[in-house]
Amino acid sequence: MSLKGKLLIVLITVIFIRVNGQGCSDAGFCTMGAMKPDQPFNKKVPLKLRSLEISFYRGSTTLSPTVYVATVDASFNVFDSKTFFQVKLPYQAVSGNFGNTGGLGDISLCLTRNIYSSEKFDIGISLGSKLPSNNSNLKDSEHNLPLPMYYQTSLGTYDAIAGISLVNRKWLFATGIQHPFNTNGNQFRWGEWIPVYGGGQDYVMDNMLAFELKRGTDVMLRAERNFRYSRYNFSVGLLPIWRVTKDEIFDNNTFERIKLDGTTGLALSGIVTAGYSFNVKSGVRLLFGVGIVQRKVNPDGLTRDDVMTVSYFYRF
Repeated sequence: MSLKGKLLIVLITVIFIRVNGQGCSDAGFCTMGAMKPDQPFNKKVPLKLRSLEISFYRGSTTLSPTVYVATVDASFNVFDSKTFFQVKLPYQAVSGNFGNTGGLGDISLCLTRNIYSSEKFDIGISLGSKLPSNNSNLKDSEHNLPLPMYYQTSLGTYDAIAGISLVNRKWLFATGIQHPFNTNGNQFRWGEWIPVYGGGQDYVMDNMLAFELKRGTDVMLRAERNFRYSRYNFSVGLLPIWRVTKDEIFDNNTFERIKLDGTTGLALSGIVTAGYSFNVKSGVRLLFGVGIVQRKVNPDGLTRDDVMTVSYFYRF
């Protein structure tokens, strides 16, 4: 790598670490298959569809927990050169005022097929799912009490995902939908934590109740402008995500399931990526997002501040 390339990576990394932002506050589908950001497009050099990507993420939540995630993202051809299968295996660790948790995160599986390809643009479609690694009811080690969703390493639901994208040298447009089929097993209650937590009642109640949560359905749209060079690649885009149906929890006061007001509507993020290719097979990528619009109520624990992600990819 040239000295100029090394200096650029260092500069981007410094800027990246200093940026505070709201990341992709979705339940996972904005980085799957046809919905992924910063997709390659090069008709001069044949692209390898098989790839292995390792990423490291740090996210500060709106409360005390800090979330760390290391992810192995593998894609490989199936059937023919136009179809590939993606598997994402994350390990997630959380540290906050209520304690520490860690373990395997939700597993993502996605089948993507290029249904149209020309010199000007490609169109791809994806079908996939997310599988829970646990029932979202991890407990703290000191009091053995269920923790809020911010501390959970899994959303606890089986989700179906579908999407489509159009990519050319300058632009990426994608849309997708994610639908959960079941409730999770979260049992966090304010009344159990208030007597034992030394930091005050207000902080306990700032953690939203997600008792046996069933998330609403999400619809996303990605619009991204790419700037591609021989070794460098940059992109700037918008990522609106609409929750089109209300989140639902079990109310321990009425012993009925209730739909939560404020959980539907738009969450809009601005996304910026910067990448450097060591050669045609491998490179590094940085991504951060800035929240522009957020929903008022987010019991799923997906809201983030200070999002940082760095990844290394290898295509073969």
